[in-house]
Amino acid sequence: MKKIYCFLFCFSVLTLTAQTNIEPLPPALSAIKESELKKDLFALASDNMRGRRAGTLDELRAAAWVAQQAREAGLEPAGADGTYFQFFPLYRRVVSGESSVKINDKELSLWKEAWETSPVEAKLEKEVTWIENMADTTASLGGKVVAMKLMPPSRMPAEGMSLWVYRYALSAIREQSAVLKRQNVAAIVFVADSTASSKIGFFGHGFEEGTYEIKPRSSRERQADTVPVILVSSDWAEELQQKGTIIDATFKIDEFTYPSANVVAKVPGTDAGLKEEYVLFSGHHDHDGIGVPQEGDSIWNGADDNASVSVALLAIGRAWKKDPGKRSALFVWHGAEERGLLGSRYFVENPPVEKSKIIAVLNGDMIGRNDSGSAALLGSIPPHRNSQELVDMAMAANREITKFSIDTSWDAASHPEFWYYRSDHLPYARADIPAIFFTTLLHPDYHTPKDEADRIDLEKLTKMTKWMYATGWKISQQASAPELETE
Repeated sequence: MKKIYCFLFCFSVLTLTAQTNIEPLPPALSAIKESELKKDLFALASDNMRGRRAGTLDELRAAAWVAQQAREAGLEPAGADGTYFQFFPLYRRVVSGESSVKINDKELSLWKEAWETSPVEAKLEKEVTWIENMADTTASLGGKVVAMKLMPPSRMPAEGMSLWVYRYALSAIREQSAVLKRQNVAAIVFVADSTASSKIGFFGHGFEEGTYEIKPRSSRERQADTVPVILVSSDWAEELQQKGTIIDATFKIDEFTYPSANVVAKVPGTDAGLKEEYVLFSGHHDHDGIGVPQEGDSIWNGADDNASVSVALLAIGRAWKKDPGKRSALFVWHGAEERGLLGSRYFVENPPVEKSKIIAVLNGDMIGRNDSGSAALLGSIPPHRNSQELVDMAMAANREITKFSIDTSWDAASHPEFWYYRSDHLPYARADIPAIFFTTLLHPDYHTPKDEADRIDLEKLTKMTKWMYATGWKISQQASAPELETE
């Protein structure tokens, strides 16, 4: 009798599913546990990890921790030489500590009163030409050291934009130095205005950290970058305006090569015809490291950015291992995202699997904050969307399981944050791989020491993890890969 009831029940469920065209839920949703996400989050975003800055032992410690968790979850290594790691070089250029700046024989304290905004080797001992504003650039300035007060940029950052003063200062420096360089000046000295002065220690720390790349600079790049641009505190405005003022500056450059690492793991698929194709889950494990103290805290823990997605990928990996999909799942925790998407750029240029076999990229960045019922999906509307079919599957997974209110406004080309261009899906999309970006967007703790694990909405993080997992499951099970849109 029990067998008859079971048969009738199962038949009824199958009939109802067929009639209503409802897909069965992903089989391992229950394997994604809030308690495990919390445990992993508080470990990866702890002070012990010291902010996981790219190119430091702290980042490598975080990468090793992620790899160990992936191994314990039963994920197979998919990096180089049978390991979980894909190491790549970071080429860093910094202004040497032997550099110096003097104005009228008075020495300025480097990184407190004077900042070279980009590492350029230079030796100056020249009279300063003061100009009042950009209108004065019509005068003959060739070969001169030009000083002026930093002016507001012509395109102001939108009100309320993240890191507003940082963007204000960098935009102004970039824009105004470009005009002056076209006059063939020998050097540029900007005096910080009141706006830049309000956060000069914060964004000035970025100048001190120098620049990072995954390839050494070419000889052409070196030859094109010869004009030093110096920012000085407002205390030096009067001195620089005096007739006959002399600047005596020496900038030496140190160059280093550091290791960074992507962590790469996989779960093989079950279908003989589809297992060579990959659904790629993407995030980054690095953050900003140790910085200028803010309210007594100098560690940028990066709980939301991006420990939230790092631990989500571990949870998805455990679920996938429990019930593998037809296609294989590839998990990539990128290094050096905060230095300019360097890990994802390196991975796309040097994939450990055949690039054409990566059929979709589900990237996440910051998935644990803001209103509990809302989320965003970028790459979902033109001009950023590159696969309508992929977007449709993500939206369907949300309707069926997580039921977030989806904000697509940040995906608009006109949005001032340009958020689409600021995470690890971008190199994949540019390589013509269908890619989308899951996020719960910015918040006031973004890139500050206040981005701590105890501020994460764990219930929301769990739901976002399930949404990414369910989307990947749909992709894995369907007969054909998501179609790439072509213009």
